[in-house]
Amino acid sequence: MPLLFEAMPSDLARAYQAGAPDAYGLPPERARSEGAGNPCRHCLSHIPQGREMLILAYRPFPALQPYAETGPIFLCADPCARGGGGALPAILSSPDYILRGYDARHRIVYGTGGVIARDGIIARAEALLAKPGIASVHVRSARNNCFQCRIVRA
Repeated sequence: MPLLFEAMPSDLARAYQAGAPDAYGLPPERARSEGAGNPCRHCLSHIPQGREMLILAYRPFPALQPYAETGPIFLCADPCARGGGGALPAILSSPDYILRGYDARHRIVYGTGGVIARDGIIARAEALLAKPGIASVHVRSARNNCFQCRIVRA
């Protein structure tokens, strides 16, 4: 099954880069990247060491509802090209990640979550998206549960 790794929408990234408030109504914090530990959720690449970045609360869901988790993310401070596509994004460089299925209403499908080795992400996402009722898969940090990107059928 062809997959598509989706980054944060560009219009939202541009708004944050222009100073729009985050999911908590706060302005994004500015910091300097430490390198590989600072993955941008828009270009899906690691923010180069020393480059300015934003730290903000992000909710990767279209509306508030009980399963609409909010958490911290990094974002390039300057406009960057939106990443994504059919290949594993550069930001997925840790040994493992949490993958979890969501339905069309953006609610967790119970029993789909698990820690998956980096090399197994594509196979697990394909298996989850082959199940009826699963519309998307979130990739999250296995250490901190931070949202990385979304996977959908291409």
